[in-house]
Amino acid sequence: MSALSREMQRRYSEAFASYLAGADEVALHQAYELGRKALADGLGVLDIAVTHHNALDAVIEGEPAMARSVEIAKAAEFLAETLSPFEMSLRGYRDTNDQLIAMNETLGQARAAAEAANRELEAFSYSVAHDLRAPLRGVDGFSQALLEDYADRLDDEGRGYLKHVRESAQRMGRLIDDLLALSRVTRSQLDRAQVDLSGLAQNVAAQLQKAQPGRQVEIVIAAGMFADGDARLLRIALENLLGNAWKFTGKRAEPRIEVGVTSGDDGAFFVRDNGAGFDMAYASKLFGAFQRLHSTDEFEGTGIGLATVQRIVNRHGGRIWAIGEVDRGATFYFTLGGGARRA
Repeated sequence: MSALSREMQRRYSEAFASYLAGADEVALHQAYELGRKALADGLGVLDIAVTHHNALDAVIEGEPAMARSVEIAKAAEFLAETLSPFEMSLRGYRDTNDQLIAMNETLGQARAAAEAANRELEAFSYSVAHDLRAPLRGVDGFSQALLEDYADRLDDEGRGYLKHVRESAQRMGRLIDDLLALSRVTRSQLDRAQVDLSGLAQNVAAQLQKAQPGRQVEIVIAAGMFADGDARLLRIALENLLGNAWKFTGKRAEPRIEVGVTSGDDGAFFVRDNGAGFDMAYASKLFGAFQRLHSTDEFEGTGIGLATVQRIVNRHGGRIWAIGEVDRGATFYFTLGGGARRA
C-alpha cells in the first residue's frame, strides 16, 4: 500500500469511527472531501471501497460492540453516502458512453441514408444528363443548319446570336459528358491490380502533346511508379490532373509539369506544375463539383475534373490534397490506400 493510501485509510477510519459513534454530519462531510481528494490524487472508486472495508475491520477490532447489525447498517449507509458523488460520476460516464453508442448508431444509420441519397441523386443525375444530350445536340445541329443554309438571310448580329447559341449548347454538352463520367466513376466496379502509374502518365502526356503539337511543355515523369488500384479509374484521374496542369501552364513561357512520388514508407504521388496556381484560402473549394477558382474567360473547363479525381481517390481508400500559390504553380498530392511504390 502506498503512503498516500495509508494516510487516506487512517483519515478515512477516523471519520468513519466518528460517524459510527454518533452519526456525525461533520464526519460525513469530511468523508466527501476525502473521497474527492482521493480521486484527485489518483485513487478510484474501487480503492475507496477497499479502504472503507479495511477501516470497518479496524473499527470492529477496536470496539467489538460495534459489530452489531445496526452499526453494520450505518457503515453501509456511510459507504453509500460517501460514494454517491463518485457513483454519480460513474453514472455520468456510463450515460455518456450510452449516448456515444447511440450517436454512433445514429451516425451509422445517417451515413447509410447519406450514401443511399447519394446513390439516388447520382442515378437521377445520370438519367437527367443522359436525356439532355439529345435535345442539346438538336439545338446545336439546327443552329449550325441555320448558319449554313440561311446565312445570306441573316445579318452579322443574327449570325453572332446563333454562334453564341452553338457555343452554349456545346459547353452544356461538355458539362453533361463530365457529369456522366463522374457518375460512372462512382457507380462502376473497382477492379484492383498492380498499375504502372509511370506508364499511364507517359501515355496521357503523349496524348496531350499530340492534341496540341505546337506547345512546348517540359514534362518530367518519375520512372518505376506502381500502385495497387483500378487502371481505368487511375487513368481518368491522371487525365484530369495532367490535363489541368497542361491547361494552367498555357500562359507560361517555359511551362513545366512533373509527376512523381514523395519519399518514405507513406509516400504520396504528386502532379506539380508552374502554372497559374491558386490562393490557398480557397483550397477547400478545389474538389467540389462546379467549383472554379478561375473564370472561363481565363481557362476553359466545367469544374468537374477535380471532383472526379477525388471520387476516384476516395474509392481507393486514399486522400487528395493540394498546395498552391497564385502565379507560382500548384502541386496535387494523392494516396491510394495501399501506399506509393517505386520499382
